[in-house]
Amino acid sequence: MPGTRQLEPSRTSSRNPGVAAAMSALILAVLLASLDSTIVSTALPRIAEDLRGFDNIAWVSAAYLLASTAVTPLWGKLGDMFGRRRLYLVSTSLFLVASVACGLAQDLPQLIGARVLQGVGGGGMIVLTFALVGDIVSPAERGRYQGMFGSVYGVASIVGPLLGGVFTDQLSWRWAFLINLPIGAVTLLIAARVLPATARKAAARIDYAGALLLAAIATGIVLVTSFGQRWGWASPSIVGLILATVVLAALVVPVERRAAAPILPVTMLTSRTVVLSSLIGFAANAAMFSILLYLPTYLQIVDGVSATLSGVHMLPLVLGLVASQSLVGRWSARVERLRLILVTGMALNVAGLLLLGTLGAGTGTVVLSLYFLVAGVGMGMVPMVVLTAVQNSVPAEDIGAASAVVTFARSIGAAFGVAIFGSLLSSNFAHRLHGLPASGGFDPARPDTITLLPSGVRQTALEAFARATGTGFLWLLPVVALGTLLAVFLVPRRTTAADAPVAAGTPRGSATRAPAA
Repeated sequence: MPGTRQLEPSRTSSRNPGVAAAMSALILAVLLASLDSTIVSTALPRIAEDLRGFDNIAWVSAAYLLASTAVTPLWGKLGDMFGRRRLYLVSTSLFLVASVACGLAQDLPQLIGARVLQGVGGGGMIVLTFALVGDIVSPAERGRYQGMFGSVYGVASIVGPLLGGVFTDQLSWRWAFLINLPIGAVTLLIAARVLPATARKAAARIDYAGALLLAAIATGIVLVTSFGQRWGWASPSIVGLILATVVLAALVVPVERRAAAPILPVTMLTSRTVVLSSLIGFAANAAMFSILLYLPTYLQIVDGVSATLSGVHMLPLVLGLVASQSLVGRWSARVERLRLILVTGMALNVAGLLLLGTLGAGTGTVVLSLYFLVAGVGMGMVPMVVLTAVQNSVPAEDIGAASAVVTFARSIGAAFGVAIFGSLLSSNFAHRLHGLPASGGFDPARPDTITLLPSGVRQTALEAFARATGTGFLWLLPVVALGTLLAVFLVPRRTTAADAPVAAGTPRGSATRAPAA
């Protein structure tokens, strides 16, 4: 393609300046998409006040999560069919246009609609970024580069709420969206120049039925996990959504078997590597996002620190995550160690949850920092290892679809973990209050109102909230323990130094087909 810089496949792609430039664009894209799911959290109260939409404010976050999850399989397959570079540019442009619409929204329906479009673009940016790594670097080096993205997630989870608070207090909540424009413009400029162009498949046909089916399943799961507690887990709406989602899931295999170009090839559903990696990613993300979301809340309520200082207290977790991602990226070049790394990482996730399960109002800062460090190291060792294992197990032309499967599973895992943790935290907190009367404006449904309690009973409520938080982490243990067991049975494809990425402009079909695991 004219004007597109060619990336030469090389055993030493880490030294190729073209690879470094391409990776910088991809990292910026992941930063944009991941920040946008966290930066809004601290701005929501002000948004609700300005747009007069307190009753439906939860949809501002849920709309983005729902849209980004629902479109993940479609973006992955379209990237395989029409070339990931052009789809990446389209999804990033859509994300930026939607960011402008979010920043200019005059009422809540406008903002929610713009968030849906933003989620559609953000979902494409994430899955196509992961797939593009498979085009740029060799299988033996994918783990090293994929590991960078996990660090970006960790940083975004801490920096996002802080930036949201700063923008809301010092400028306007609208800047939580408008800040995407300068970063996104740089991302597009770099990506247009250096990302590799891949050939379009001949006579490609879009699997509309499969795309709609998977989008409907994702919608059902996200709605159940996001609103189960609010609507009531036994309410007709939630029960109906669960039943409908189960029925739709049962239709996936027969529908995709009939499709000429299935969005989710049935061979992936029968691949041990793809299935196990997706389940492990689900379990790991359930723990990871629960920790990232609720630990700052614990610090702000129990320790009484500000949003900014809660981010400072979380630094040991972020440092552990970034350090383990860097080391894992180097170790995973030796594929025979991939399973050992994964099992170790999942085991450390279990250890981190056990440690966090002991949280109390009197837990000291030094002890907390140690707990955070262990949890961070475990979190950093898992996500990109499972993605690398999957990409190395499928034919080159299916890397996008395979990446989408794992990304889809991880997104659902994150929504599941956060929803279940939140529900358990609320119910356990209410149970531990032991009939503590509401007084002075205290509302058991809002732990942040504990500060309004008289000093004589405030410590009791703080201890109740701390213990409820710890119990929530313990309830996640069975999910992560199962993921650890599954990691023992994962047998990744062995790569060699001779494996090479696809050069820009090389037809995907001409790449050597890797045996499915």
